[in-house]
Amino acid sequence: MRNFALTSVLLALLVGGCSTVPASGPQGIDVEKQSEGGVPVSMPYASVDLSPSIIKVLGEYTPRLSNAFANRSPPKAFRFGIGDMVSVTIFEAAAGGLFTSETGVRAGNFVTIPNQAVDQNGNITVPYAGAVRAKGRTPPDVGASIVDRLKGRALEPQVVVTLAQQNTSLVSVLGDVRTAGRFPANPSGERILDYIARAGGPMNQGYDLWVSLERNNHRASVPFGALLYEPSNNIYALPNDAIYLFTQPQTFLTFGAAGQQGQFKFEAWRLSLAEAIGKNQGLNDSRADPSFVFLYRGETREVAARLGVDCNHFEGPIIPVIYHLNLRDPSGYFLAQNFEMRNKDIIYTSNASMVETTKFLVFLRTIMATANDPIIYATNANILKNSLSGTPTTIITTPTPIQR
Repeated sequence: MRNFALTSVLLALLVGGCSTVPASGPQGIDVEKQSEGGVPVSMPYASVDLSPSIIKVLGEYTPRLSNAFANRSPPKAFRFGIGDMVSVTIFEAAAGGLFTSETGVRAGNFVTIPNQAVDQNGNITVPYAGAVRAKGRTPPDVGASIVDRLKGRALEPQVVVTLAQQNTSLVSVLGDVRTAGRFPANPSGERILDYIARAGGPMNQGYDLWVSLERNNHRASVPFGALLYEPSNNIYALPNDAIYLFTQPQTFLTFGAAGQQGQFKFEAWRLSLAEAIGKNQGLNDSRADPSFVFLYRGETREVAARLGVDCNHFEGPIIPVIYHLNLRDPSGYFLAQNFEMRNKDIIYTSNASMVETTKFLVFLRTIMATANDPIIYATNANILKNSLSGTPTTIITTPTPIQR
């Protein structure tokens, strides 16, 4: 009974002590159960086991301009806007008409009206035709309206309307480019990389370069490499678009039983989970439990719902999600290779349970040694005192009984 009681006390100390010894993070089983030593976590999160279906869903939500903007078609025919400079030339069938005289010295029977800007009302003014609507119309449409108004007054009028100076339908290219500015939209259609080239190209060739496109108060950003290696992202730029290039290093954090803890840069426009683990020197062979590798990330409610998470338990647009990767499973490395990292992801690897037990036993041994040290010191002092005085010292040791 005494041995049983002693064993029970030691087990109780072992269980309770594992939560008191130093550690770099939670145990893997606690992450799975959303608890801390049996106490519920302070902030709820969703736990998702990595699988091919999960990776497929996440791949559908990788930031892409081709998905962010529904209108990916080239610009249509040019249409005037307020502020555009318009040139109007009127031809007549013979001299002596409304705009030409029989004694004129001008070659040909035509007159060119001085260039004028489309006014705030969206109109231009043509002699004898009055105010003609130009905003939102193509040059041939404006010319046809002028002809209709001059019929019966001019001699078989023909009108040519052209764009003298384009002040609207511009595309702005800003940020880390050599020549930022506003560039006229080409009616034939140009893509994002075309406008970046017109701005002199990016200031650097780094992998930390991002491209942001803003259109109709909607914005989306992708790495510059996505435009180069995924042509579907290189969509057509439309009039009044704003293209912004900026440098933003992508980083991730590692904690726990990793080969090296800290913050690491992607140093590439795309990085897989397997590559990220390799960048921090893999897992610590003497501490890590490879069956409990976790990745912390916030996902939108739409993505979380597609992952099978019950979003009714969470508030706000972002759902905290912890992805669980089991690297004891040989196929787990394939999953890690296909799982794409995102900026500010956190990788945590749990210690093996045996590591925590060993640390507690060392802690327990330290306590016992601390209690035993005064006795040893007192015994040694007594031996030394008797030796100096010549008094014989008897040391009694109790032999350990032999169990049969």
